Amino acid sequence: QLELVESGGGLVEAGGSLRLSCSASGRTLSGLTMAWFRQAPGKDRRFVARIQWTNANTDYDDSAKGRFTISRDNGKNTVFLQMNSLKPEDTAVYYCAAVRNLASRRAYYSGANYGAWGQGTQVTVSS
Repeated sequence: QLELVESGGGLVEAGGSLRLSCSASGRTLSGLTMAWFRQAPGKDRRFVARIQWTNANTDYDDSAKGRFTISRDNGKNTVFLQMNSLKPEDTAVYYCAAVRNLASRRAYYSGANYGAWGQGTQVTVSS
């Protein structure tokens, strides 16, 4: 069974940077897509970015494009989310998730399609 553990959250001032990590264990990540979602207080969980493990293809929500970068370390079974130019509206709990590669690009944007989740890590951006 795939286990995901996030780390790297914290408190940062607006304009600052954080790097989140998601360590995966329990099975091979080949054939999977890894993603980051976030959930702000009182709001639904929302897709942020994803990376296909085998070929490293990436995709981003518009809110993340140009500021966030998702990457992976094959040897360490770890996915990263580098977040730059952070804004107060980026404040949320960030979750790592995994899904078998899907046929539709839009399907990746729905958390309901993901079968494995981490416990989440809090990111707070002060103004």
